[in-house]
Amino acid sequence: MPKPHPFLWFDDQAEAAANFYVSVFPNSKITGVSRYGEGGAGPAGQVMTIQFELDGQGFTALNGGPHFSFNEAVSFVVDCKDQAEVDYYWDKLVDGGAPSQCGWLKDRYGLSWQIVPSALPALLGGPDPEKSKRAVQAMLKMVKLDIAALEAAREG
Repeated sequence: MPKPHPFLWFDDQAEAAANFYVSVFPNSKITGVSRYGEGGAGPAGQVMTIQFELDGQGFTALNGGPHFSFNEAVSFVVDCKDQAEVDYYWDKLVDGGAPSQCGWLKDRYGLSWQIVPSALPALLGGPDPEKSKRAVQAMLKMVKLDIAALEAAREG
C-alpha cells in the first residue's frame, strides 16, 4: 500500500537541506539522488530531487527554483521524551534559522518545526481547568519549551 511522505520544494538548496536534516536525526540517510541533465529546468548536474529518510520517515526534496517558499501553514513536529531532547533538536534546527514561540522555529532553509515534549498534551490538559490554564499561560510566554517550568506553572 502506498505510504504518503512529504515533498519539499527548495529554490536550489535541496541537497544541502537533506544532508543537514540527515545529520540532525538519528537513523537517517540519503536514499536516492536524481540530477538535471542538459536542457533541464536546472543547471546540468545539479540535484533535481533527493530522497532521504529521517528515522524511517521518507522525504523528497526538489530544487524547483524560487517560485514557492515555506510558511508556518505546514510544520514538522518533533516529539521529545525529555528536556535533553528538546534542547538538542531545538539547538540543531534553530542554528542559522529563527526562533518563534511556543516551541516553534524556522530552520536555516525556512522550514517550520515544532519541538515539543511528548508530555505536552498532559501538561496542557487534564480534568483540572485551573492547572491547564496555568500551563497554557506559561507556554504562551515561552520560545523554546521548558518542561520543568511548564510543570511548575501547572502545579501553581
